[in-house]
Amino acid sequence: MFKRVIVSLGFMVVYSLAGNTSVGQTTDPLLFPKDSYTLETKIVKTSAGEKKVTFRSYLHVPYVAKPVDKEYQSLNVSVPVTVEGVAVDATNAPILFTNGVGGYMSASNIRSGFRMLPGGTPGRKMNGGPDGPNGLGGPGKPPEGMPPMPAGGFGLGPNGNSKVSRNADLALAAGYVVVSPGCRGRDNKAADGTFYGKAPAAIVDLKAAVRYIRHNKGIIPGNVDRIFSTGVSAGGALSALLGSSGNNPLYDSYLEEIGAAKEADNIYGCACFCPITDLEHADGAYEWMYGESPAKSGPVDQELSKKLKADFAKYQAGLNLQGKDGFGTITANNYDKYLLQYFLFQSANKFLKDLTDEKRSAYLEKNKWISWSDKGAVFTFADYVAHVGRMKSMPAFDDFNMKQGEPIEFGNKTTDAQHFTNFSLRQTTGDPGAEIDSDLKTKVDMMNAMFFIIQNNKGCANHWWLRQGTSNNHTSQTVIANLATSLENRNKDVNTKLYWDAGHGADEDAEDFISWIGNITGFAKHVN
Repeated sequence: MFKRVIVSLGFMVVYSLAGNTSVGQTTDPLLFPKDSYTLETKIVKTSAGEKKVTFRSYLHVPYVAKPVDKEYQSLNVSVPVTVEGVAVDATNAPILFTNGVGGYMSASNIRSGFRMLPGGTPGRKMNGGPDGPNGLGGPGKPPEGMPPMPAGGFGLGPNGNSKVSRNADLALAAGYVVVSPGCRGRDNKAADGTFYGKAPAAIVDLKAAVRYIRHNKGIIPGNVDRIFSTGVSAGGALSALLGSSGNNPLYDSYLEEIGAAKEADNIYGCACFCPITDLEHADGAYEWMYGESPAKSGPVDQELSKKLKADFAKYQAGLNLQGKDGFGTITANNYDKYLLQYFLFQSANKFLKDLTDEKRSAYLEKNKWISWSDKGAVFTFADYVAHVGRMKSMPAFDDFNMKQGEPIEFGNKTTDAQHFTNFSLRQTTGDPGAEIDSDLKTKVDMMNAMFFIIQNNKGCANHWWLRQGTSNNHTSQTVIANLATSLENRNKDVNTKLYWDAGHGADEDAEDFISWIGNITGFAKHVN
C-alpha cells in the first residue's frame, strides 16, 4: 500500500491505493475505508477566539450492505488531527452523531459545492448562497415543505448570533470525532412513482449508521460506546428516538432488509433541539396551549379544539408524570403552573438579568405583561401564550387536508399521505368508529420517543440535553416538558433549558453542550 499526497487549493488531499485482496479472502462490505480521506483545515470560532483545526475528512461512505439509495444511506466522518498546531489523539474521543433532518424530509450528506438547510434537496443551492452566515445555505427561502427559517438560522440564537461556530465544528475543535449521516425521508420518490422514505425509514437508517460505527470499532477513531446524537426539529425528534429506542427489536426486520451491521444501536447520550415528537398526541397538546388563540386564517373551530384538549387531558393523566420538588402529578389542569414555575420564569429571569439596565427597561416597556422585581419576572400563562401567538391551524399536525409534513411522513410505498390519528380519520371520513390500521399504528409508535420511554426500553440513553425557544410555536411546550419529565422520572441525567424569546431551532449555549459531553465522558480536554 502507498499513499500519494497532493497539495491543492489550500488543503491536502490524500489518496490511498491498496493491494489486491488475496485469493479466497472475503471482503467485508461494511468495513470503513480508513485510508481514503482528504486532509482539510477549517477555522472554528469559539468564545476564546478562532481556532485552526486540521482534520481527516471521509466523505459519502455507505453504511449498509444493501442500500436503497446510497445518496442518502451514507455518512461523512471528520477526525481531528491538530488544533492550533497541537496534535490530537481522537482514539478514545466522544463521537458526535449529527443528523441534518428537517420536516421529516430526506437528508443527503453529499458535499458537491452546495450546502443545505436540514432536509434540503441535494445539490440545490439555497437563496443566500452556499456561504451564508449560518453555514447552512444562508437566510434564504427553505425547501418546499420545510418550516420558515428561524431567526438566526438553525443552531443559532434568536438574534442570529454567530460569534461561535456550530456544534459539529466546536466538537472538532474539542477533539471529538464527528459523524454526519444521511438518511431517507418522506420526499424520496423513485422513478416509477413509488415512495421509499416513508416512516420508519429515517430512524431505521440512523440506527443502521450507528451500527456501522460500532461495527468498525478500532477502525473508525473514537469511542463507539460514547456516541452522542444531535438534531433539530424533526431531526431533534429523531435524535430523541435514537436515544430512547436503542436495541429495540421492533426495527430488526427493517435493518436486516437494508443490510445493516448486526451490532447494537444504543447510544450514550443525545441532544434534542425543538423536537417535533409525540406526534399522535401533538394535536391535542397544541390545542391545550393555543386553542383559544386565532390562527392566521382566523379563529379555529372551538368545538373540535375542545375535543382535542379532552384527548390531551386523558393522555396526560395516563402518563402519571411527577413534577419536580414534590409538585405532584402533572395534569392538563395544572400544566400551565408547572411550565411557569420550572421553565418559563427561569428563562425570562436569565434573559432579563443578562440585559443592561437600559435594555431591560426598554424591553419591559414593550412587554408590559411582564412584572419585574428583585424576585424576578412574573406573568400569567395566558399573557405568555398571547405574546407567542399561534402558528398552525387545526389540527396542527394531522391536518384534515394532509398538507402538513406529518401525514406525508406516514404515507406508504404507493400513498403519499394518510391520516395517522383516529381523530382526523374520523373527522374526514364521517365514521365515528374509524381507526387507523394496526400496521400504521406500529409505525407511529416506531417514530415516537415517548413510546419507548414509557415502556422503559432497556437501551434508552442515560444522558439528555434538551433545548427549545420560548417563542417556538411549532409545537406545544408540553412536548419537550413531557419528554424531560418522563426521563427524569426514570432517573436519567437530563439537562433542559428554554431560551427566552427564541424561535424554532435556536441554540444559544453550544459551547456548554460540547463541555457537557466532555464532562460526562471524562475525555481529556485537548484545547484550552
